[in-house]
Parts: sequence; C-alpha cells; structure tokens
Amino acid sequence: MSKIVERFELYGKEYTLETGELAKQAGGAVVVRQGDTMVLVTATASRNPKDLDFFPLTVDFEERMYAAGKLPGGFIKREARPSEKAILTARMIDRPLRSAFADGFRNEVQIIATVLSADQVSQPDVISIMGASAALLAAGIPFEGPLAAVRIARVDGEYVVNPTFDELEDSDLDLVVAGSPDAVYMIEAGAYEVSEDDMLDALTFAQEAITEFCAVQERFVAQTEPTPMEIPIYEIDQTLREQVFAAGSDKMRAALHNPDKFSRQDGVHAVKEEVLATFSEEELAERGKDIKALLKELEKNTMRRMVLDEGERADGRKVDEVRQVTSVAGYLPRAHGSGLFTRGQTQVLSVLTLGMLSEWQRIDTIDVTEGKRYWHHYNFPPFCTGETGFMRGPKRREIGHGALAERALVPVLPVEDEFPYTVRIVSEVLESNGSSSMGSVCGSTLALMDAGVPISAPVSGIAMGLIKEGDEVAVLSDIQGLEDFLGDMDFKVAGTEKGITALQMDNKAKGLSYEILATALRQAKDGRAHILGKMLEAIDVPRGELSEFAPRILTVKIPVDKIRDVIGSGGKVIRGIQEETGAHIDIQEDGTIFVASRDQGGEEAVRRIQLIVKVPEIGERYKGRVVSIQAFGAFVELTPGKDGLIHISRVAKGRVEKVEDVLAVGDEVDVEIIDIDERGKISLDRLDKPEAPPSKGGGDRDRGPSGGGDRDRGPRRDDRGGEARKPRRRHS
Repeated sequence: MSKIVERFELYGKEYTLETGELAKQAGGAVVVRQGDTMVLVTATASRNPKDLDFFPLTVDFEERMYAAGKLPGGFIKREARPSEKAILTARMIDRPLRSAFADGFRNEVQIIATVLSADQVSQPDVISIMGASAALLAAGIPFEGPLAAVRIARVDGEYVVNPTFDELEDSDLDLVVAGSPDAVYMIEAGAYEVSEDDMLDALTFAQEAITEFCAVQERFVAQTEPTPMEIPIYEIDQTLREQVFAAGSDKMRAALHNPDKFSRQDGVHAVKEEVLATFSEEELAERGKDIKALLKELEKNTMRRMVLDEGERADGRKVDEVRQVTSVAGYLPRAHGSGLFTRGQTQVLSVLTLGMLSEWQRIDTIDVTEGKRYWHHYNFPPFCTGETGFMRGPKRREIGHGALAERALVPVLPVEDEFPYTVRIVSEVLESNGSSSMGSVCGSTLALMDAGVPISAPVSGIAMGLIKEGDEVAVLSDIQGLEDFLGDMDFKVAGTEKGITALQMDNKAKGLSYEILATALRQAKDGRAHILGKMLEAIDVPRGELSEFAPRILTVKIPVDKIRDVIGSGGKVIRGIQEETGAHIDIQEDGTIFVASRDQGGEEAVRRIQLIVKVPEIGERYKGRVVSIQAFGAFVELTPGKDGLIHISRVAKGRVEKVEDVLAVGDEVDVEIIDIDERGKISLDRLDKPEAPPSKGGGDRDRGPSGGGDRDRGPRRDDRGGEARKPRRRHS
C-alpha cells in the first residue's frame, strides 16, 4: 500500500492521519499528529479465536523519553514500567473501544500507541483514540467504528477543542469525551465546581466535535481500501437458550431478591447448579460451555427485568435510593488525618499524611508536568471481596481509581501559599460491593477535614448505573457490584454542593442520549447531597488545628540576595540551624523559606533566619557567642554567619594585657553595636564589663604628668622626618 496522508484543520488546530510508511507488517498502522506531537498507533488481531468467554483486548501506551528530548531517570537510564500517566492513557484508549467490538468476537486484539514526538504543546492522549480507531478499521478488524475523542476546555466562557497545555491551565474544565457520531462511549472529566447544566452543554458540544472527527476518519480509511477479516461470530443455539431460561427463570428471580451480597451469590450459584443438574453428563460434556454462558445471561436478564418491570433492585432499593451511609472522622489515633466511610457493603478507610513541599512527587514522563504536591493512592486487596489473590503492587484499575479520587479533590485544596504542605492520601478498600472509588472520595474528604486541611468545600461522590432495553430505561443511583457488572453504564460523579469536580463514565449501551445523561446527572446531584449530609454528621468543617503528630510549617520571606547568607559557605549555616533546632528548612528560589518541625524548634529556626537577613543597626543589642580570639580583641557571632569585634580595650573595665584573661571561645556575652564601617564591619562594646584582672607585672602605676607614664609629646614623626603617622586601626 502506498503512503496515504490526510491533513485537515478543525476548531483552529491542524491534524494529520497517515498510513503506508511505518510498521507495514502490523494489521493496521496509523500515525496521528497534532502540531508536532506524533503517535504511531498499531492494531493487530490474532488469526484464530481464543477459547475464552470474554473479548481479549490489550491496549498499551508507550512513552518514549526521546519524544520530548529527555533522558530517562533512574540508574539504568531506560524506559521500564509504564508511568502512571501512560497507564491512565492506555485505560482511556481501551474503555471506549472495548464496547465497540461485535459480541462473540474472541480473536485477541492488541493496540499499541507509541509516542514518537511530543512537542510539549499538544497532548498525545485523545488523538491516540482516533488513531486506534483508524488503525482498527484499516486492518479490517470487526469493529463498530469510526470512534473519536476530544478534550474540551472552557477558557473565559468559550469552549476549546483539544486545548494545548497552556490553554488547559486557564480552564475550569478538563473534559474528555469519546464516542461515535450517534453515541457517547466514555467520559472523563475534572472540573472546578461546574454546574450540571454547564456540564451537559459541554457534553453536547463535544458530541458535535466528535462527529466532525469521525467524518474525516471515514474519508481517510476509505482511501486504504481495507479488507475485512473473515471471522465467524459464534452464536448459541436458540433452543438451548429457551431450555435454560425455562428451567431457571423463576428460581433466579427469587435468588436475586437478597440485599446481602454473599447470600445472594450463594443463592444464584445454587440455582445454576440446579439447572446444570437437569442436563445429562453427555450434554454437559458436549455443550457445557454454552450452558454456563447461558446461565450468566439468565442472571443478567433476570436482574434487568426486575428493575424495568418492577422498579425494584436486587437489594430491595428503589432506583434512586442510596444505601445506608455511616462516617467516622479521626478513626486512627496517630495519623495526621483519617476517615472511615461505609456505604452498604462498601467500606473505605482513607489516611492522610502531610509533608514538606520539598517532598513533592516528581514525575518522569514526556508530559510537561514535573510533579505534584497532592497525590492519591488506592488499594484494593483481595480480602475486600472475600477472595484470595496475589499482592504484587497496584493494577491498572487501582491506579485509575486513585487518579479519579485525586481529580475529584484537587479543586477544593488550598493553594500552596496558604497551605505549604504536600498531601498524600491512601484509600484502603476494606469491603467492596460497588463504587469503592466514590467511597474513596468520601473517605478522603473526611480525612482532609480531620487533618485540619482548609479545603474550600467538602466533596462527596456517587456511582450511577443504567438498565436500557430498547426504549425502556432505568437510571440507578448508588449501584452495587451486580448492577455494575450486568448493567449498561458506570457513571461516577463527584462534587461539592456547588458543582461537579470529577466525572467518569463507561457505557455499554448503544445510543446513550442527551436525555439519559441529563437524568443521570440530576439524579446523581440528589444522591451526592444525601451522602454529603451523612458525612457532615461526623465532621462538618476542617479542624482548627493540625494533628499534634503533623509537622508545623512556618513561612518566612527573605530578599533573594540574602539566600546565600542563610545557606552559608558549603551549607554550613543552614546545616547548623537544622542540627541545633531540629527543624527542616526548605529554601525556594524566590526567597520563600519553609521551616517544618514538630516542636518549638521551628520558631527558633525562623528567629535565627530573621536575624541573619536583618540589617544590623548601631545601638542594637545581642547575646552572642565568642568564636575567635585575636591579640587585638574577640570576634563574637551575633547570628549564624555574622560576627562583630569587641576591641581589647572594651572587653573589661580597665587595661587588659591579653583578651584570654577575660574571655574564652564559646563564652556568651551581651554586646551592643557601636559602629559599622563602609565595608559592613561591625564594632561591638561589651555590656556589663567585668573588672580587669591585676597586671602580672605589678599592675599599672600612675606616674602622673612628670613620671614615666604616657606623656603628651606632641605629634610623632617617622625616622625620615616625614609627616605625623596616623594611629593604626587594630581591627578589621
């Protein structure tokens, strides 16, 4: 195939779709470009179907540091495990595509998006979805495309399609929508308390933009003249389906009417075993796989008809009813902040830790973001669902749920100038029966307020579901695991009383309309308000003080030209302050200094810093320490790095032969500044001078004006008859 290039401009930005030059042995290979950001997306399918009961789709997003002109961090200096950003982008590509494949398609499909060039202006994630769709269509893989994705920002009230990084900085909305011209498949959003009406307006605008991107994609793919793969789609015999449904429908309906997750699972399992027992061993050996698949279908169909026909869910709730909610703030005695949130059979313990700004999380990716001061981790151990399993680090789902909770809470966090801390929250899922990610949002809000973090407003979250059969539609509030697994939509909404802070939607229903989205958002708003009310019963405002176990961070601002005075030669001054006070000091380039400690050491460190940068004035008094003794006087440290000289004539009352007779290194003395010369040298006078010790040579003798003492002999001349010599200054 010869090289095919489609260049186009939409909404003020230029794009390119290209195939036929790179990766020609892949099933389909498309280079998608926005600006100077280029992503190679390949799609390849296995020749034969896999013996599986699910569609084996794999999506990888490969960041190459050379794309941004960077060297990889770490010791081996090579890209290793994918970054969190890469994992989230792979999930973003996977979610809309997965539901667009034909039912019964079991050939393994792998999509790899490799970033070849990152211009640090245009983002590579959303264009990768368009590239994946085009690659699948060019490969002839049975796929209900084209699909496209757009990112929508709102800057000064105007929508921007696929904004640059700079444009997104000025936006109160970061909305990613993927779908076809007729349906929305996936939504991902972060927002600064955007109203439901504004969010719906943005979704409508996004759908219009997706339609235009899909039209260009169709034009491009038509030029490739793809050859469709001849893959038979396996279908189960209709007579067998009727036999299974007739044997188990009534019993399955009774088993599903149970509010307890495990009792319901046991009941459903018993029904399936009864139905299996109606078949002979020969039938099970020949058609057992189909029978088990039909039993899953029976469970799904029965649950859905219960909702649509009776308006009643498996646990007895109405479609808009939320499970029982309990909240506890300050559950852990030593944590900086903690919150235990329980909703039905889902329970999350969120634990917060505060740290210095210097402990921010550095990010080694091709992204322009260097790091962040708030991050959220989500753990989903096997025991939370009553199962066993390997504990080998977070999976993609856990990383995604943590990122969603993080996005939901960023808009309410105080800015760095008001709250100079890094914040880490870990959400431990202790029980799970649906929507543990939104439970993490709620538990983390409790932890933030328990820690005394001055958030602008509390955030609650809820997961919405959908049952859709033709024109019959039921939107479900606070879905449990069964409704998520067997339903048509998982629509998570988090926000404050004022508006939405995060959205995430995955959709299995074809033709999700504007009206359904509007109903889900309005119903979610009522559910969020109910949950928030229950949370505020535990704690309604952030605590007035931080935990006694959290570091206290004090802020002091100094002139930039004084930074090196505070640091000292080789870091000697700042190191000394930290060692003596026990405080941790973090100096910023603009002269802002953060001082952290868990006791009064921080206040003492601030006092010393202020003394260092303070411009000394004549007449000021200090308690200093003798750091050096010379023949002409003693040097006294007034503040770290700043000394003054007490001349030998001022160390005591009367004449002193040697400074060591009255002072020793390490002595503390009270002094007053009596002079500062043009070079900044400080002269001191000792306060409360002691009497000078007796002279070892018999003491001073007062010889009077005619004796052998000092006499006024007039100006002295040098030996060559020159002018009178000025007295020498004995200190520097």
